[in-house]
Amino acid sequence: MSDTDSFIDEVTEEVRRDRLFGMMKRYGWIAVLAVLLLVGGTAYREFVRASAEAEAQSFGDAVLLALESDEASDRVSALTEITAPPPAAGAVLSMLIAAEEAEQDNGAAAAQLLSQTATDGDLPEIYRQIASFKALTRPESPLSADERRVAFEAMAQPGAPLRLLAEEQLALLDIEAGNSDGAIARLNTVLSDAELTPGLRRRATQLIVALGGDV
Repeated sequence: MSDTDSFIDEVTEEVRRDRLFGMMKRYGWIAVLAVLLLVGGTAYREFVRASAEAEAQSFGDAVLLALESDEASDRVSALTEITAPPPAAGAVLSMLIAAEEAEQDNGAAAAQLLSQTATDGDLPEIYRQIASFKALTRPESPLSADERRVAFEAMAQPGAPLRLLAEEQLALLDIEAGNSDGAIARLNTVLSDAELTPGLRRRATQLIVALGGDV
């Protein structure tokens, strides 16, 4: 009986093996395809990542080279010739050009560039807010004090990335309107915020002291 059982086990094992080989012949190509897709997908992601890094490096090098010029006009010309990877790098480049335009007292061109960036719907919100903030704080801004107040109040909403800087500008508008007490109260609120930066703390403290208030 033991020899018979052994023979049956061997036959059963052979049948299993034959079935396995048959399955591999029939469906093995699926496993091979899956491996190829996995390897190809990984290689493609690495290629895309390396290409993006190389593009960003090239953009950064071009910007640094352009900023090495001694004259603001030369820096503007060099920056204008740079092709920026979309979309965020284009916003950064526009703001750099605006800064250089302002450097050579071409405030109107700077304000126009900033306004264009601020209204570009293809850009991430943070870049549009930065450009809008810079445009609002330009001396050439055509907006009235009330219009600027409305814009800064929108930026000062809870959770907004530039809310503390917007609060600082609102305090300056309070001072401009002769409301020193309101400015002091607003600045003290800024000083109590957990996200306060050292630079803003210094400016807010100096303003409160200059207005005769208590920190």
